[in-house]
Parts: sequence; structure tokens; C-alpha cells
Amino acid sequence: MSTSALDSKPQVTAQRQEFYKRIDKKSATPLWEYLADLVTPEPRTPCVPAMWDYDEMRPLLMESGGLITAREAERRVLILENPGVRGASRITQTLYAGLQLVMPGETAPTHRHTASALRFVLESSGGYTAVDGERTTMHAGDFVVTPSWTYHDHGNPGKGPVIWMDVLDIPLVNTFDTSFAEHYSQDETQPVTKQEGDSLARFGANLLPVNFTPERKSSPIFSYPYSRTRETLHELSKNGPADSCHGVKMRFVNPATGGPPLPTIATFIQLLPAGFRGKAYRSTDATVYCAVEGTGRSHIGEQTFNWKKHDIFVVPSWCPVSHEANQEAVLFSASDRPVQSMLGLWREQAPIAS
Repeated sequence: MSTSALDSKPQVTAQRQEFYKRIDKKSATPLWEYLADLVTPEPRTPCVPAMWDYDEMRPLLMESGGLITAREAERRVLILENPGVRGASRITQTLYAGLQLVMPGETAPTHRHTASALRFVLESSGGYTAVDGERTTMHAGDFVVTPSWTYHDHGNPGKGPVIWMDVLDIPLVNTFDTSFAEHYSQDETQPVTKQEGDSLARFGANLLPVNFTPERKSSPIFSYPYSRTRETLHELSKNGPADSCHGVKMRFVNPATGGPPLPTIATFIQLLPAGFRGKAYRSTDATVYCAVEGTGRSHIGEQTFNWKKHDIFVVPSWCPVSHEANQEAVLFSASDRPVQSMLGLWREQAPIAS
């Protein structure tokens, strides 16, 4: 294929139009009329850069708490829809994101589904997630995984609201037409069969049980405590210069395989030193960010977003982005990089040549 064939469409003639009408009746269409839109020289996405200000979203989320119960809603969530694909219930082409609320005394009933999920905790004073019979108390900054087809429920025995950011691979699962879901039983919550912290003790200290055989591709650890993560970032920030694009950036891993905690979603945490001015880079994995600490700004394409704690923003595929920090800041992020990497599709340009 020549470059010109990829960038332009052939001339339309009366004879060709007549032909197109005839083959349309056979549910066929000419590739040459659509090739420039199907095989693009660079990624072309309808998704756009966007940010959700937590100070604006939280009152709306709390208002929803008075409109519908967690039981009635199944999951009380405000979906964060990318402005470029409104109505599609997605923040990127492959990922869904939302803000979920569990009020004091509430329980979100037990269910399971094909889609894998992560919860990045924004507010919690005693809230929990239970996965496959093990409860994990949620603290602000914790990263919790719900692997595909695992029973899970959420509860809040505390006095304040529990709020977290959900990220799921729902659009990806639905692209393959592979979505299944079901409730646990007539009971609202699954029985607790393991001590809290059991999975972290077994798999979170560079050790594995001697007879351990992975039953699934996701991490055997359900919770990645922020206290441990933050300590790691702090130590590394003292050990050498920060990366010119990313600051001090780490990826969360499945301790049994070294791969991502979820097979379809990569998760990262990065520290931006005070005064950091990162160089621009881009990659094919559209990425969802949540500010954990500090304040700063991110230049995404032609736009600049000033963010603070708990703000959420998205960087579309192959869109240049650079980060700056007013004070020491921490960003959590998630993307579909594992799927792209496995298929040999992932690309990165870091830094972008000026």
C-alpha cells in the first residue's frame, strides 16, 4: 500500500456509485472507500483530554447518596464519560471509570462478572471490599483489585462516606462479546472465610507458598496498601535523579508472575518532586490518572489541566503529555498497556523529540 492510498480516497464516479449500490444489497462494501479511515498512519481516537474536578464531583456523588440506596443501585457510581464519546460509558476506548459511593451502614451486594476491576480509594474510614471470602479494609491511597469472575462486595461500617475510583475493562470485554455476570445467592454478602491480610502475608513479601499454583492470571494479592507504596517512592526519590518524563515512577506487579496485577489493566504510581518540570512523551495506551497528593499541572496535547488531590484526568492514545509539580506530588494511573504489549501493539515515544 502506498502512503497516498492510506491518506486519500479514490475519485467517485457514477459507474462506481452504481456498483456500490448493488454490492450494498449483498451486505458488502468497497475497502478502497474506507481504507484511509481504517488503516491510519498514526492512532486516531475520538477520545479527548479531560479532567474531573473532585471538589465539583464529590457534592454530586453525595447527592446521589440521598437519591438511591446502594442495594437498589447495585453499585452507586457516577460514570466518568470521555467528552469525545458521550453515551458510551467509557473514559478511554477500552476502559470504564467511575466514582463509587458507599454510605455509612450500607453494603453493596455480592456479585461477580467477567470484567476485571480496580478500586483506587479516595476516602475511607473503615470501609472494606471482600474478594473471594477475604475482606480488605480500605484506606485512602490503597489500590484494590477485583479479578475477573471473583465474587466481591463492599461495605461501610464506619461513620463517614467511602469513595473510590473504579476502573474496569468493560469496553474491552464487550468488544469481544464475552460479558457474563451473576449474583452470589439470596444473601447480600458472601461469607468471610479468610483472615484479613491473608493474601498480603502469603504473597506480598517476595515469598510464595511452596505448593502455590496460580489459578488465574491476576494477582493473588487483593490490596496494595498506600503506606507501603508511599514509603517506596520516598526512598527511591532520595536514591538518584528523577526520570526526565516520569519523575519516580513504578508499576504495580503480580508477585507470582512479575506481570500486571490484572491481565488487562496496568497500574502505575509516580512521585513528582517539588518543582518538577517533565519532558513531553506519548504512548499508545490511553491513560487514566488520579492525583493522590500535591498539586500540579499536566499539558495534554494543546490543553493544560491544573490538578490537586483526588482530581481525575485522562490522556488519549498517542497524545503528548508532560507533568509539572508545584510541590511534591503523587499520581496513580491505569491503562490497557498489558493487552497492547501482549499483542505487540504498544509503542512509546519518551521524550518526544523537540
